[in-house]
Amino acid sequence: MTHATAARRLGPQELDAFGAELDALHTRTMAQVGKVDADYIRKVVRWVRYCGFGGRALLMVGAIGGAFVPWLLWPACIAGVLLLALAKIMENMEVGHNVIHGQYDFMGDPQFNSRTYEWDIVATADNWRHSHNFRHHTYTNVRGMDDDIGYGLLRIFPEQRWRPFYLLQPFIAVVFALYFQWGVAIQELKLGRFFAGKMPKGKLARDFAPVGRKMGRQLLKDYLLFPALAGPFFLPVLLGNLAANGIRNVWTYVIIFCGHFTADAETFPKESIRNESRGHWYMRQLRGSSNIGGGRAMNLLSGNLSHQIEHHFYPDVPAHRYGALSLEVREICARYGQPYNTGSLPRQFGEVVWRIVRHAFPSRPKRARKAPEGVLQQA
Repeated sequence: MTHATAARRLGPQELDAFGAELDALHTRTMAQVGKVDADYIRKVVRWVRYCGFGGRALLMVGAIGGAFVPWLLWPACIAGVLLLALAKIMENMEVGHNVIHGQYDFMGDPQFNSRTYEWDIVATADNWRHSHNFRHHTYTNVRGMDDDIGYGLLRIFPEQRWRPFYLLQPFIAVVFALYFQWGVAIQELKLGRFFAGKMPKGKLARDFAPVGRKMGRQLLKDYLLFPALAGPFFLPVLLGNLAANGIRNVWTYVIIFCGHFTADAETFPKESIRNESRGHWYMRQLRGSSNIGGGRAMNLLSGNLSHQIEHHFYPDVPAHRYGALSLEVREICARYGQPYNTGSLPRQFGEVVWRIVRHAFPSRPKRARKAPEGVLQQA
């Protein structure tokens, strides 16, 4: 089922019951969290380390060994890039994203503390905790409150005001995908306000200081320290790190955009959250989210954001549980006549690309649907 299927309108009592059932599912799940979850995340961290070490070692073998055995260069470097990219993807999505959400705070392990964890991208975890954990998850797809709607660069929904600048967005979207970690890094800096003259230079300098330090550390590690270990054969290692980061950036971009910007995902006006009930909140999360099919490999490589609906419902639940949770969530949605937006990665990303291209040009939102009090309606 997708949002293309009309949702049944829920009255206030049904909406409250819908929210209560989803809350109860959360309570039952959190009561089961424990050793299984701790063992799982520690296992993933070990694989991140193995893949990271193997990838960097193969890049060294390709760079140095290839200078003496030419046929070794490309196979070793390609394998090294793929392994290093895999390590960076898993660290970014299954470890960093989920740890920062507090999913593993129950362990009491400083390594998995949501308030102190720092991940392997140029963006600071502190800024992400505010822009993502707070603003995005609190105000999911609420226009003017959720900065993830287009990231200030793209017009994804017809409700966003069109400007001639957006004609460039098919090209901008490709560049944004390649440098996605950099876009995330500067998101909280509010550069649009600065260029509009609404932010003093001093504030921008203060806000940029921790971001600049993090950028410097990442650049030093990937593009100076590790390449320097190869001595005069540094170039393949440097390019390998650049390629691995690029693969991670594009993959993260694809997963995040497929979770939020498919054809049937909706945005909402600020008025929609006034006196918002719990059931109303769940409905907004459901109608603003999209899942991706693909099985266990997809779940791991996406940090289980292949279950974006469940993640928006339960961001504090260890994400590897979302697959099992999705069975009950779908059943609840079906009983209340609510579509559950899911599809294959090619299909969901195809819809994202269509949105990017279509709304680069002037477009108008669909006419608002009349709905009884207490029920979300598109505006």
